[in-house]
Amino acid sequence: MDTPQTARLPEPPRQLHASGEAGDSERDNLVRLISLTASGDQSAFSQLYHLTAKRVYGMARRVLIDQNLAEDTTQEVYLQLWQSAAKYDPAAGSPLGWLMTIAHRRAVDKVRSTQSATDREARYGATSQVIEHDDVVDTVSERLDAEAVVKCLATLTPTQRESVNLAYYGGLTYREVAEKLGAAVPTIKSRIRDGLLRLKNCLGVS
Repeated sequence: MDTPQTARLPEPPRQLHASGEAGDSERDNLVRLISLTASGDQSAFSQLYHLTAKRVYGMARRVLIDQNLAEDTTQEVYLQLWQSAAKYDPAAGSPLGWLMTIAHRRAVDKVRSTQSATDREARYGATSQVIEHDDVVDTVSERLDAEAVVKCLATLTPTQRESVNLAYYGGLTYREVAEKLGAAVPTIKSRIRDGLLRLKNCLGVS
């Protein structure tokens, strides 16, 4: 399934209580929206995003502090949700609890990834492709809607899409992606960079 992405964080949803916990009717609605999202319903995905994104962003911001990294991580959470909504089990916990768990894990992974990238750059003195990658994604993330991303992801080559999914959505390092795909690290870096730039151009982001 191709992966949509949303444009910007909404205002806090009125449907959720101030504590962030939803009542029975709200919980049932979120469960329904996740189920529809699992079947590829983009409208349900957008509704789900606007109902919960502020809470997810708040979790990411508390862990990461940095606003840009928190926004980036929030987008990753919903990209993961789009891809794995079918895995959600209402019997195992509330929809918000599930999303907050994903948000916390992604934020912690982002901290580790950022530190790892910093260490590599200090050691080798190389130009950071990770920073370039994040800059592109941050810019793109500000002006996207779900339908546009679905269409534009389809324009990437299979190798570009696979590399981007593993590195950005899967949280793997360049070296881990290279090992998984049996390719050289420079090749993987080139695929990811070219894929993200192609996505940016398709979306018309300057």
